[in-house]
Amino acid sequence: MGRTTMDRGGTFTRLGLLAAGLGLAAATAGILPGGGEASAALAGEGKGGGEDAAAQLRRDAEAIHATGATGVTAATQNAEGQEAAARAGVDTLGSDRPVPRDAYYRIGSDTKTFTAVVALQLVAEGTLGLDDTVEQWLPGVVSGNSHDGSRITLTNLLRQTSGLPDYDDILFGDPEDFTPEAYREGRFTLHTSQELVDLALTRPPAWLPDAGDPSAETRWAYSNTNYLLAGMIIEKATGHSWEREVHERIIEPLGLTHTLTPGTSAYVPEPTATAYSLLPGQPEPTDTTLATGPGPDGAVISTNQDMNTFLRALMGGELLPPEQLAAMKETVPTDEPGTGYGMGISWAPRCGDGEGLWFHGGTSFGTISETGVTDDGSAAATAAVFTVPFGDPERWDAQDAASRRLIDNALCR
Repeated sequence: MGRTTMDRGGTFTRLGLLAAGLGLAAATAGILPGGGEASAALAGEGKGGGEDAAAQLRRDAEAIHATGATGVTAATQNAEGQEAAARAGVDTLGSDRPVPRDAYYRIGSDTKTFTAVVALQLVAEGTLGLDDTVEQWLPGVVSGNSHDGSRITLTNLLRQTSGLPDYDDILFGDPEDFTPEAYREGRFTLHTSQELVDLALTRPPAWLPDAGDPSAETRWAYSNTNYLLAGMIIEKATGHSWEREVHERIIEPLGLTHTLTPGTSAYVPEPTATAYSLLPGQPEPTDTTLATGPGPDGAVISTNQDMNTFLRALMGGELLPPEQLAAMKETVPTDEPGTGYGMGISWAPRCGDGEGLWFHGGTSFGTISETGVTDDGSAAATAAVFTVPFGDPERWDAQDAASRRLIDNALCR
């Protein structure tokens, strides 16, 4: 839940991929990094556990690598300024170079948390209201085919309760899109937010929120279309691009010097690692490092360290006033038992005894971002995995489970 994959200007959910039957064709060969055993690098101490925590982080990074991931980076950060970092695997298949310690990577749908913060800051300033409708800000944009923008509020968009179709289910609904040739042909293709919203609206809504109180809707379905519209509303309300608002309101104030929005560029800055996708029916992984990103639903590029700083600042109250942070944390049930989705962030009781973590997660074409942060922002942990095994659901499950164990082991202490 909450993971998206992006390629050629679009994003698509893992559930949508499997529903299309794309994840059912298992590859006949594994993703095995060439370069020998996993390497690891550590810096500082972990949350409350000193060298033991750092050693655990290294072991957990190696466990992700052991599932078949070509390369992994991970880092933790706590309120005392203690940090730990680990890496495993290689930067490119066939080499013996380790993954760079401070590698840039596409964070995919973790971008949604940034977009939600900007929207909620505008709410705090009185520029936007959580009950403002799409029709108010974007007249006529959501209409036709049983759609009604007057019954979808900013709350519905941010909390994924709008009932709007996910454009990626259409854009990537053809199994032929998941071949190396199709990837290479389309990796520089760009789509505007308006084009993708229009594509989504070619399908009818799953539901319409109640006309009397649409913000109270609790039916939930993950749709990247929601965050394209949220970004469009941000642009209409401020007169600036969503990228500028993210930079001036989050990146610059927090000093996130290794976080950026790539615009029309298909490249990730150096240092980074090659991002691989095991495509359905393919015996070998494909280099899918180059890709044009979507927008406010999944375009941001960052590093482990910057993501930890951002998440701790958010939950620590540095980015939102108490009222808006509370609104962000008000969740609705998702299709994953025990997990609630707030506004651009999720919660699950992953630490036992009802204690939980906040997280989102994102999947770019070739890179998976895993995150976690404590409720008070005292500690955060992130991981970047430079392999997405689209063609092998069992391997993907194992990789995801190992990634979540890394986050839980780092924070549930």
